[in-house]
Amino acid sequence: MDGLEAMEINLSVCKEIIDFRIDASTYTKEYVRTDKLLKKLQAKTINDNMTDIQNFGAYSLCSYINFVDDGIPFLMTQNVRHNYIDWNNIRYVDEASHKMLYKSHCSENQVLVTMAGEYLGRVAVYNKDFICSSNQAIAKVTLKDGISPYYFSTYLNSKYGQNQINRFKTITGQPNINMSLIKALMIPDASKTLSDKIESIVISANDSRQKAMELFSEAEKNFIQILSFDTFTDPKEVSTVKRFSESFGISGRIDAEYYQSKYDDLFNRLKAFNCKKLKKIVDIKKSIEPGSEFYVDDGIPFVRVSDIDKFGISEPPIRLPNDIEKNVQLLFPKKNTILLTKDGSCGIAYKMKEDSEVITSSAILHLTVKDVNEILPDYLVLVINSSIVRLQAERDAGGSIIQHWKPSEIGEVLIPIIDIQMQKELVAQIQEAFVLLKESDIKLKKAINIVEKAIEQSKPGAIEFFDLIE
Repeated sequence: MDGLEAMEINLSVCKEIIDFRIDASTYTKEYVRTDKLLKKLQAKTINDNMTDIQNFGAYSLCSYINFVDDGIPFLMTQNVRHNYIDWNNIRYVDEASHKMLYKSHCSENQVLVTMAGEYLGRVAVYNKDFICSSNQAIAKVTLKDGISPYYFSTYLNSKYGQNQINRFKTITGQPNINMSLIKALMIPDASKTLSDKIESIVISANDSRQKAMELFSEAEKNFIQILSFDTFTDPKEVSTVKRFSESFGISGRIDAEYYQSKYDDLFNRLKAFNCKKLKKIVDIKKSIEPGSEFYVDDGIPFVRVSDIDKFGISEPPIRLPNDIEKNVQLLFPKKNTILLTKDGSCGIAYKMKEDSEVITSSAILHLTVKDVNEILPDYLVLVINSSIVRLQAERDAGGSIIQHWKPSEIGEVLIPIIDIQMQKELVAQIQEAFVLLKESDIKLKKAINIVEKAIEQSKPGAIEFFDLIE
């Protein structure tokens, strides 16, 4: 059976798994190889290495959470990335909600593991000195003294950690992995030399990322000030009166959100600037959406909305066949293509730095600037990710469960076009930030490579640092 994706498994092996799995996907060759290797290394479980694990508690508590504009940070699964926490687009809760959600509190040096949904399986260390809350799909692992959370996080983000998480997750309905299975994940002991090395690399990577975020924030602040939008506030009125002739008769919308006064204020302010509709600035191209029956273990990376943010693309967990399309290369985003999300997390834009051999889902549009002498791609990305476009997305995107922003609506988005020299100054800050982000990504990949090499070359016992990747 060497050439086939088929395995003969004894019933006793099936019974070793907590929830007694008999589905074929649990016993793929890669998963079984990982299991055998970790047992050969005498790997211990997370349960052996921890003092506590907590998650949200009762899901019914969701109904009592009061989200506010400024309060105590509340981490969502999308904020937990592979070995770092994205503090952009953070939500906030009031003090009463925070106290109610005591089981969801994150404290310094805990390892956060996402448990459900499209972001399942991401792991990062909570490295802040304040306590925040988190949602119901994040498990918080407190390790025993002397065990590095950064080694743990890096290991769980490596192929050996991800193979276990993907093996044990359930995929009926929303993907999830329960607390018992998280506690059963195997982790090889690491020598202090290896553990210290990994911790040093990851902390350095997070420092580079923090500096990059500061540069991004400065560029965004400068852009908002140029347009005098730093004085823009979200009005608190909860009602707006509109005539039929100026509302439904034109837009066809009857939902109250569409007619909030903050949108009127936004468009009135934009009248003072040279604005163009997005469809006049870019060419818009759609991608494909193959069904899950096309997913393979080895092939072309398939980028979904959960894999993208305004700073880059995470390593996609899904692959598509190399022959998915006759001219598959036409689907690959080229350098300077702007990827824009239209479903789920609407309005996230990222510009490709180089030609890439990935395929994006149909929930991600490809934008190409028509005239770079008028508007720079990096500047356009800055605008799209700003509150100016976010408010337009909030107004237009519909959907009771998953938000959907129609391409026809996206094409109507107003983009302020400022002097090209001002654009260049803003872009210089952005490019400096991306240099630091690239440094951070290289360091995080290096940490994972070191852990994987150590696992593959060590003998039973604590895995050692081999000076192979410098």
